[in-house]
Amino acid sequence: MNNPIDVARYFIIKAYEEGMEAEMTNMKVQKLLYYAQSLHLAMYDEPLFEEEIQAWRYGPVYPPAYRFYSKFEAEQLPIPDKEESLKAIPEEKTALLEEVWEYFGDYHAYGLSNMTHGEFPWKKARKGLAPQAGSTEPILLEDMKVLGHKKLDLIEREHPAYEPIVTKILQDALTEEPSNRAGKGEVRDWLKSLLD
Repeated sequence: MNNPIDVARYFIIKAYEEGMEAEMTNMKVQKLLYYAQSLHLAMYDEPLFEEEIQAWRYGPVYPPAYRFYSKFEAEQLPIPDKEESLKAIPEEKTALLEEVWEYFGDYHAYGLSNMTHGEFPWKKARKGLAPQAGSTEPILLEDMKVLGHKKLDLIEREHPAYEPIVTKILQDALTEEPSNRAGKGEVRDWLKSLLD
């Protein structure tokens, strides 16, 4: 399992590398950790890290990571040591984190917070609570996994190569001769077997 602080450091380093360090606050880190966990659950059917995520007032939060950066409140987070931080994350996980950064990194912290407020895992965990109420209610891993699948589908559909590839596949399917033609009566028999 990975340490959420190491994953947070990865995102902070990415922000500094891309000149977005002023936007990298504790709130933004919390939302990036949430989406990293969701996508990892969808792709690998296991959590990226063990720590529970909770449905706080401004969205999903990993309490240990939040406390680690709490002294900065809404201020820019300092850049961690790149070499030390990045070697703590296995190479096979960096591709996923890169995908999370590519898709969610440009959002402002409040944009990410608003996004999480519109999604069912956070809303379900806060069901029955007033909007301003505090909460330590956990967001279920199963719910984050379902959200991860939805986000992966959205990321795929928004990729520039998606439309040309799907168009080509559909064109090929419509113009190619089928390799196995159905024989006389086979379709009727197949439909009849479905109704029996």
